[in-house]
Amino acid sequence: MSGPERGPEQGKFITFEGGEGGGKSTQVKTLAAALQDAGHTVVVTREPGGAPAAEEIRDLLVSGAVERWSPMAEVLLNYAAREMHVRQTIRPALDRGDWVISDRFSDSTMAYQGYGGGVDPARIEAIHTAVLGEFKPDLTLILDLDVTDGLARAGKRLVEAGSAEDRFERMERDFHHRLRDGFLEIAKSEPLRCRVIDASGDITAVAENVRRTVSEVLGVSLP
Repeated sequence: MSGPERGPEQGKFITFEGGEGGGKSTQVKTLAAALQDAGHTVVVTREPGGAPAAEEIRDLLVSGAVERWSPMAEVLLNYAAREMHVRQTIRPALDRGDWVISDRFSDSTMAYQGYGGGVDPARIEAIHTAVLGEFKPDLTLILDLDVTDGLARAGKRLVEAGSAEDRFERMERDFHHRLRDGFLEIAKSEPLRCRVIDASGDITAVAENVRRTVSEVLGVSLP
């Protein structure tokens, strides 16, 4: 999180980003456990969602027909959910001194609806500023994976879970390539905040890379 409101007593805000099938949910849980073992109180959350009203908006975004919403409508729905998420979950936790780890945040909107959906990035930035000001994560970990491998992993996970949250997975392959390129461009544009993590290895290897990166960037000792 940036901005003058940041105080030394506040916790840290970490986000995991990336395309489909990169293993974000698993790595969120693994990092949370490591931080808890190091003595930190951790709040694990997700987007879209993370607060009661935001979870209702999630249902609108991640299921149903691919053409259900225009990309700009998706931006607005995401920021309606995000405002509630930050207001009700993230800021209170940081003010308590807790660490917050979120499976996706604002970079997903820029990647999915901006680079993937064609919404002008400047318009998304303007909406972000209007809704959240300068609020951003302390560290963003972008789990990068080949599109074909990621979609295969995501498809297997959805089948095993019996989940209907597959609206974005069903979008055309070119969308997912633009999405991956978008996340890598975001990382290049904000190198102090973003780190790209190779997600092609096994879970343990990726988790070790995540812990090492968090330790180096945020100065925390992790087991």
